[in-house]
Parts: sequence; C-alpha cells; structure tokens
Amino acid sequence: MNLPNSITLARLILTVIFILSASVGGTTALIVALTTFVIATISDWLDGYLARKMNLVTSLGKLLDPLADKILVTSAFVYFTSMDLCPVWVTCLIIGREFMVTGLRQIAVDKGQIIAADKLGKWKTTFQLAFGITCLLWLILDSMASGNSFHSFLQNLTSPQNWLFKGFLWGALALTLLSGLNYLKKSWKLLLD
Repeated sequence: MNLPNSITLARLILTVIFILSASVGGTTALIVALTTFVIATISDWLDGYLARKMNLVTSLGKLLDPLADKILVTSAFVYFTSMDLCPVWVTCLIIGREFMVTGLRQIAVDKGQIIAADKLGKWKTTFQLAFGITCLLWLILDSMASGNSFHSFLQNLTSPQNWLFKGFLWGALALTLLSGLNYLKKSWKLLLD
C-alpha cells in the first residue's frame, strides 16, 4: 500500500474517532472531534496531492478517496443535524447527491468512461468542510464559560445566527445542488443509452 492510500485509510480511522468523540460530547471530546476533523480535512488534500506529485495514482486510491470523503462529510452532517445545527432536509439532499454521483460514476465505469471531479465538486467539499469546522467551533465555545473578549468574538462569529455560519451552510447546499446538476448534465447521454 502506497503513502497516499495509507493517508486515505487514516482519514477513515480519523472519521471514526471524530464520530465517537462528537457523540461523547463535552468540551474535551469536542476538541478531539474538531482536531480529528481538521486533520481528516487536511488529509483529503494531502493524499491527492501526493498521489499526483509522486505518480502514485492507483485504482484503489480512486475508489477509497471519494469514499472516505463521503463518509466524513455525511457522518458530520448527520451529527450536525442531531445537534439542531443543520436542517434534516439539507442533510438528506447532501447525502442524496453523494449517492447519485456515486451511481453515475459507476454507470460511467461500466461503459468504459470516467467522470472526473470538477471544480464545483471541489468547492462544494470546501464549503461543507468549512461548515463542519464552524459547527464544531461553535459547539466547543458554547460548552465553555465565556472568559474574555476573544472567546466572545469567536463565539459570536461561529454562532448559528451569524453570517459566517449561514454562509457556509447555504453555500454548501447551493454548491451541492449545482455540482449534482453538473454531474447529471455530464452523464446524461450515459443515462439515455
């Protein structure tokens, strides 16, 4: 197993740690959840970069990388929905889009074609992960006693009522829908055959 694929597998392990820590709750567990989520987010960029840079792109990596991303993002959104930070319908649309794109890619592979990730999909993932980090920061700060002005500033910045929180949430939803439609457009001829 090469280095990029090992990093991808590590992301799956980090996702399990994230889920377990977030489920426990409390400030310390939430800090662990945030830390593992951020490391998993960085690993998403790192494994792809190393695979291309070191010419280590493999079929296993092409399968595992998007799968690890989808598991991280969908588990995070299910958790945020359980914490009343994300509407259920938004999480359902995000998960539905992921299933649809996976299905479209499978149809393309069966017909000897590849539907590569596009810029909209990359921006979608960026907004989803930024929303995740914002939610986790909010939960951590909300669980702590406000002690100083910097804490209050960060708590207000990451608050569900603030523009940053709403911008990442609705931006993630819009990009999820746009990228999903873009995948449908790219694969329309495959579906008609």
